[in-house]
Amino acid sequence: MLLGTWNLENLYRPGGPYGPKDRAAYESKLAALAAVITELDPTLLGVQEVGEPAALEDLAGMLDDDWHIALSEHADGRGIRVGFLSRAEPVVVADTKAFPAKLGPVQADDSGLTTAQAGRGFLAVEVESVDGPLRVAVCHLKSKLLSYPDGRFHPHDEGERARYGAYALYRRAAEAAALRALADELLAGDGRARDVAVLGDLNDEVRAATTQILFGPPGSEIGTPGYEVADKGDALRLWDVAPLIPAEQRYSRVTSGRRELIDHVLVSHRLVHRVTAAGTGLPGDGAPRLPSIGPDPAERRGAAGSDHAPVWVRVEG
Repeated sequence: MLLGTWNLENLYRPGGPYGPKDRAAYESKLAALAAVITELDPTLLGVQEVGEPAALEDLAGMLDDDWHIALSEHADGRGIRVGFLSRAEPVVVADTKAFPAKLGPVQADDSGLTTAQAGRGFLAVEVESVDGPLRVAVCHLKSKLLSYPDGRFHPHDEGERARYGAYALYRRAAEAAALRALADELLAGDGRARDVAVLGDLNDEVRAATTQILFGPPGSEIGTPGYEVADKGDALRLWDVAPLIPAEQRYSRVTSGRRELIDHVLVSHRLVHRVTAAGTGLPGDGAPRLPSIGPDPAERRGAAGSDHAPVWVRVEG
């Protein structure tokens, strides 16, 4: 069984303000995405930046066999949302963007505007596998690519950059807390007996505080002495498979020439000990070949493929 996550980068039909400008560019993008998914051959693939449901249907139609689609109803201001492509029919068990009840609103801009919900929904589904029910949540947390008033991607000064960097961090941390609350529901206090995965574009690396909010009780990360020692926290933990990815492949995007792993797959205790491989890009294909992106995402409007590499894990069973 292969579980994966992939940010499809602005998956819109042509002619709108965000997607490809013409049909030829759109078809080129779909063909590039479909080729990767076909070779990756996932059992379940979490996807991000689905701008139009019809575009994901177009993509699914280019794949072999019949694929099932599940999409969050909660889109951001550009219409992008998260979802799944699945071999087995997925049953939606949660679709939410609410912060946890005790977490207050966070500041979002210089005007003092606050928000008490995630920018994009968190979607969780259940599918049947040979080892029983598998519950998986997909997310797309607040971007590190900053935007400013009036649609700007460049700040007026460094003070503005710092403030908007802080606002983005507030939101991403709050969204991580909301995602962890959803993970708690899926784990139901028994990750040693339940197959649960949380995956998606976390917009930060493994050691970032926002990412580590998702892990649960500390002390048993892969590669540490505590990993092989059972304790009560195993029922609540999620393990990031990043340390199992070969070092030369351990990135999913290139920003201003710097490689970074910002897309992640986290799994429960029952799953992590059945992992046989993990990687980015395509299995056996070496390090991903990705473009380097800058601060303005509009520069890649209509580009074929994606500026992210898929991240995947293979699980025995």
